[in-house]
Amino acid sequence: MRVAALQMNSGPDVSANLELAERLISEAAGDACELVVLPENFALMPERDVDKAVHAEEPNRGPLQNFLAAAARRHSLWIIAGSLPLVSPEISSKRVYGACPVYDPEGECQALYRKIHLFDVDLADAQESYRESNSMFPGDDVVSVATPCGRIGLTICYDLRFPEIFRRLVDEGSTVFTVPAAFTVTTGTAHWHTLLRARAIENLAYVIAAGQYGSHPDNRSTFGHSLICDPWGRILAEQADGNCVVAADIDPTLPAKLRSEFPVLSDRRL
Repeated sequence: MRVAALQMNSGPDVSANLELAERLISEAAGDACELVVLPENFALMPERDVDKAVHAEEPNRGPLQNFLAAAARRHSLWIIAGSLPLVSPEISSKRVYGACPVYDPEGECQALYRKIHLFDVDLADAQESYRESNSMFPGDDVVSVATPCGRIGLTICYDLRFPEIFRRLVDEGSTVFTVPAAFTVTTGTAHWHTLLRARAIENLAYVIAAGQYGSHPDNRSTFGHSLICDPWGRILAEQADGNCVVAADIDPTLPAKLRSEFPVLSDRRL
């Protein structure tokens, strides 16, 4: 089965971002991909994080979700929709969920994951500070979804640093993880490849990581390097930068085979 991570440089213009997403989805479909993963904040990287509240939607309602459902139907593929802003219990204070809906080829929403771990970090050496909790509300639920390429465990960006969520997803039967992200250049340079390969190796699962790249209006620079990693930690495809499709063929039977031959998951004692 052929899958793709779509890499983007999103900005504050939602229409332009959706036009780019449509072009990349179409390109992936033309390359026989059956499933695509969009990056975090694919529809909007605003000048101020609180501006996401202007575009926040109710689940299964609104132009962003309508676009995704229509694109899945038009191209007859699965879309793991990175993240987009959904209303939260604190929408009045402009805090939104960063949510990842999943659409099947009929355009039906099969799952919805709300980002659990929020990026509240100070990088003193790089003189960078981030407070996602000022504009975002955390989700609570671990979510996976059955697809033709296996059960997919859904995560978003900073979740990558918390291996316990990946083990919970494995216990639900996940054999593929998706990691839509907007990793900073500082953290991406240091940790992106190591963390992605570690999550693949320790869980004997595929990882499809779709990133933002380049400079954005909020003075953030993102790392790119979207990639697809197999359950043995081998990088099957990668692109450092550019708006592009990163595609690879995966074998949905490989995780089960490796888990049988190398029983690290069944050997757990804690």
